[in-house]
Amino acid sequence: MPARRHENLVFAIVVSLVAGLAAVPMAIILALSGEGPSLVLAAIFALVPVGPLLACYLWLDRYEPEPKTLLALGLAWGAFVSTLLALLVQGIGGFVGGWSDEASMTIVAPVTEEGTKGLFLLLLLIWRRQEFDGVLDGIVYAGVVGIGFAFTENILYLSAAYNGTEGGAPGGLPGLGVLFVIRCIASPFAHPLFTAFTGIGLGLAVSSRSTAVRILGPVLGYVLAVGMHAAWNGSTLLADGAGFIGVYVVVMIPMFLLMVGLAIWARGRERGVLAAALRDASARGLIPNQDIPHVVDLGARRRARAFARTNGGKRGYDAMRDYQQAAIELGYLHHRVLQGTAPRNSVRRGQDFVERMHAVRPWLSFPPPFPAGGRHR
Repeated sequence: MPARRHENLVFAIVVSLVAGLAAVPMAIILALSGEGPSLVLAAIFALVPVGPLLACYLWLDRYEPEPKTLLALGLAWGAFVSTLLALLVQGIGGFVGGWSDEASMTIVAPVTEEGTKGLFLLLLLIWRRQEFDGVLDGIVYAGVVGIGFAFTENILYLSAAYNGTEGGAPGGLPGLGVLFVIRCIASPFAHPLFTAFTGIGLGLAVSSRSTAVRILGPVLGYVLAVGMHAAWNGSTLLADGAGFIGVYVVVMIPMFLLMVGLAIWARGRERGVLAAALRDASARGLIPNQDIPHVVDLGARRRARAFARTNGGKRGYDAMRDYQQAAIELGYLHHRVLQGTAPRNSVRRGQDFVERMHAVRPWLSFPPPFPAGGRHR
């Protein structure tokens, strides 16, 4: 446990420092991109889609909630580190390589932006692999990084539109309003969607025993992310901008719906995976069988915590929450053990979870068992 906490702390400190250092030059870039009123308006409008998008990803993440610290770090990485690195690479490369605006938009931007966003997922996989269990985790982490990136990028674009320097926009509120509808209402999912392919590729890699999948999954995921991003950017150059609508309708919307369907399917599968793993863990004496319904079912989790608070106060509530979280982590780790894809430290981590469960179980107060054949949600 101390080693795991140390690893968590080191990762959080390093990423926080990197994000903090990147935030300073990004703030300067934002300040130089427009006057005070335009930046404030742009930031307010750019913030509109952030809340609903985050709510969607938190809903997807309910069965095995990822640490809020990591999600916040992913958001900060996208908002500051990814945007700054992408701007630096594009700026320096454009100066040295003399890329045209079209090449920068359709090739350089997708390659660099998907690379800098995907870098957080790669660091997470290397440094905090125990928190990266599969495809759904990849989609969730990619989503928060994409949301952060889009927020900062939208500020830059919306500010430019307000100042009349964005693609011939009329300027003022009309110019800002048009771009707000395009970027924040019609396509707020763009960056999370692109990076989701990288997340899926990494998720397949960690959940597969095939060497080919472990190598090709992340590579193919990144290539698809870049390809989707390039098609999206390049669509604005087709038929005087009319191609944007065609690509939006024919490519982006169907791909978005497919990604939503995949995410919902993966979320629904989480319950079955957790239940099966905990039943096997129970047969091995790692968790009492009667506790499993209070861990697997989302509604039962909430009712168990409410019952524990009523009967044991804050101490009882905290004990139930800690017990459920440790059991959830144990279940998904045990699933990976059964699949043969567990990390090397799985035995130690499994023992840590069991010890945490045993430590708080004397303080638990479980609600009465469900009636036979009854439904609980």
